[in-house]
Amino acid sequence: MRFSRWAAVAFAIALGSHTVLAGTLSIETATGPAEVALKPKTVAVFDVAAIDTLDALGIPVSGAPDRLYVDYLDKVAREAEPVGTLFEPDFEAVNALQPDLIIVGPRSAKQAEALSALAPTIDMTIWGDNLLDQATARLNAYGAVFGKTEEAGKLEADLRAAVESLKQQAAGAGKALIVLTNGPKISVYGPGSRFGWLHTELGIEPAVETIDEATHGEGVSFEFIRDANPDWLIVVDRAAAVGAEGASAAETLNNRLVAETNAWKNGKVIYLDAARIYVSAGGYQSLMGTLADLSAAFAKAD
Repeated sequence: MRFSRWAAVAFAIALGSHTVLAGTLSIETATGPAEVALKPKTVAVFDVAAIDTLDALGIPVSGAPDRLYVDYLDKVAREAEPVGTLFEPDFEAVNALQPDLIIVGPRSAKQAEALSALAPTIDMTIWGDNLLDQATARLNAYGAVFGKTEEAGKLEADLRAAVESLKQQAAGAGKALIVLTNGPKISVYGPGSRFGWLHTELGIEPAVETIDEATHGEGVSFEFIRDANPDWLIVVDRAAAVGAEGASAAETLNNRLVAETNAWKNGKVIYLDAARIYVSAGGYQSLMGTLADLSAAFAKAD
């Protein structure tokens, strides 16, 4: 979020290019450039991707939602003060924490204005086809703000190496259909969607080019999957991601129509870690884990 008292000097940064002005830093956020004080000590974060990347950089999070959904951040959740949920801040708890900086993301962005009354608040939402570029920009911004530039550079190098390796594996591997299950319901995602970066930034060829870009995907039938006949099925189990009850993705997709696809016949079904790609997407550790899952699946099929 842009703060009016600094508006005259705020300007954008891109992928690690930063300008320091009298103890502050201008960084690019989801809503434009914002001026942030250097090395904030107490930080409240309402975005799992941001918490993920801060943790990868070794930056402590003082306040976090009461549930983060991803087990690799359990230690962060235990050590941080609970300040509400991913969607609804506990304003009294945030005020009691007296944070120097508040970070919101896609699920909490609507609360940014209200939270800004308590402390400087920035929206670091990561979303869509250019997710990797956004994630890298956030990584470098956090590194600069918190004095971890060198660490951020090393993590970026590792991420770029993993991406390039995956691109080589994806080249010529065949066409894929991204399917999200939610109990018995199914929807698909293509280029331009929340999972579109798997196609556009990793080079995984889509089995269907024209899919609705809606946030929750395009609801389809099992006949749609059969007719698309992908070489690969990349599956996200939403119920598993959020801890909801219901049929698992493997159970939902285990039917005669899906069984007619090349993907099913050849055992080329990738069940991604749902919480990583659905809840913490864009976080450094989330990305590295998803890339590792995809790489292992492609390698096994060679």
